[in-house]
Amino acid sequence: MATRGHGHGHGHGGSGSRTRVGRYELGRTLGEGTFAKVKFARNVENGENVAIKILDKEKVLKHKMIAQIKREIATMKLIRHPNVIRMYEVMASKTKIYIVMEFVTGGELFDKIASRGRLKEDEARKYFQQLINAVDYCHSRGVYHRDLKPENLLLDASGVLKVSDFGLSALPQQVREDGLLHTTCGTPNYVAPEVINNKGYDGAKADLWSCGVILFVLMAGYLPFEDSNLMQLYKKVCFLFFSAPKLFGPDLVNSHHLLMIMKQRITIAEVIENEWFKKGYKPPVFEQADVSLDDVDSIFNDSAVRFLFLILHHA
Repeated sequence: MATRGHGHGHGHGGSGSRTRVGRYELGRTLGEGTFAKVKFARNVENGENVAIKILDKEKVLKHKMIAQIKREIATMKLIRHPNVIRMYEVMASKTKIYIVMEFVTGGELFDKIASRGRLKEDEARKYFQQLINAVDYCHSRGVYHRDLKPENLLLDASGVLKVSDFGLSALPQQVREDGLLHTTCGTPNYVAPEVINNKGYDGAKADLWSCGVILFVLMAGYLPFEDSNLMQLYKKVCFLFFSAPKLFGPDLVNSHHLLMIMKQRITIAEVIENEWFKKGYKPPVFEQADVSLDDVDSIFNDSAVRFLFLILHHA
């Protein structure tokens, strides 16, 4: 679920008191899923617009989602990058968990492709560079996204790309002794063959595969692997049944940039050194700060939650 918005609104219209959570005044709902909803909110102290993901503790406990929620919060706390949605703070009441995040107003990159079709090569490259910057940084912090797709790539008001939705991320603790990740997740059209085969996979390589698919979509305006039959789709992915459109520029094809990501599984370091990638490249400027994860457990530690857990556990 993304922290996207399509304007600079200030919540619901009309008068009357609005719900407050800490220093934030809640407004309209931006999105809703099974376990959470995302609301627009305003920091009453400085007027800053934010998005707040609200989770129901009872649902989280009942569906044994604690590990995943803790993982998402820990992941977001680790990330400080201009191309990644920022998490500001976490709060909790007796029944809810509130994750305060950066609010962006430029919509999804996917919407841009859906309305305009394929992007011009320079524009596609710019977004791809920003995506690679974000993914490279995440990997350097031991964080793998595992569900990269255009819908999870948002744009701010200035058109800067922001990666969202770290709900399926895997921190290093989940890497087994063989050094591979073993949780199958992600969106079928964008996942790497080894993820589909469920034989354990390298999170960095799997993310880069998804980046390659995204580059294809940016350049072509459609997916390289698509089939209404799921098994046929998996077969196309595993056997690389796709062809690069003639509209791809000679530099992109000749550099094997796209094909090497998918066929030779090159690394991000090799992508960054590629001549096609380097054109107009601007290295990211971001803050570096050590982040403590000690408080992540605390949002589940009040006595009411422990009591609720006991009731549900023995129900």
